[in-house]
Amino acid sequence: MSLKVLFITSTDTEAAALKNVRGMKQVKDKFNSGSLEIELLIGGVGAISTAWNMSQWLAVNMKPDLAINVGIAGSYREEFPVGSVVMPVTDCFADAGIEDGDKFITLYEAGLAGKDEFPFRNGLLHSENRYCEELREILNTVDAITVNTATGSEKTKKRLILKFNPGIETMEGAAFFYICARERIPFVAIRSVSNMVEKRDRDKWNIPLAIDNLTFALEKVFKKLNR
Repeated sequence: MSLKVLFITSTDTEAAALKNVRGMKQVKDKFNSGSLEIELLIGGVGAISTAWNMSQWLAVNMKPDLAINVGIAGSYREEFPVGSVVMPVTDCFADAGIEDGDKFITLYEAGLAGKDEFPFRNGLLHSENRYCEELREILNTVDAITVNTATGSEKTKKRLILKFNPGIETMEGAAFFYICARERIPFVAIRSVSNMVEKRDRDKWNIPLAIDNLTFALEKVFKKLNR
């Protein structure tokens, strides 16, 4: 029996991780790997673009059996150096809130949203389904945050660590979590570290390594899902 998968990336560069999987068969934006029927959606950079493109796709297509979000990320921890591939299991909109002098107050802390209002639990979005449980055997799990501005200063980094203690950050993850949870679509996020979160220095980034390692990870993931 086939498993219909919606595969979402932000850019063509990140989509190459799917296209380069060994044995992958491709016809336009549709791919096949064993029993997996995969449709690729390039959602664009940022939460708003991701949300809009996912909503448009879901409006005209049947819900997939599984949604997978893949891309690069910045790491906050030395245990996840450049090239590491991880599976975010929680995410949140880390810059949605109120600035009060030097303090940042989340929407929940400000009383503007309920921290346990669906699909949030204690202010976080959770990825909990049988696919995530299966993939825990081959992927390290991590808590993620989503931001509109990629962090590039020690001041912002320290503030985010103090408030959220994240493992990685992306610019789309929480939007993907939110829409899948709202639509009750099982979902998995997979991210490869392209850079450490620090004062911006592109010379230290390694996007080609991150994409190559994503491809290797996807080969293991698809093998697991095909069992």
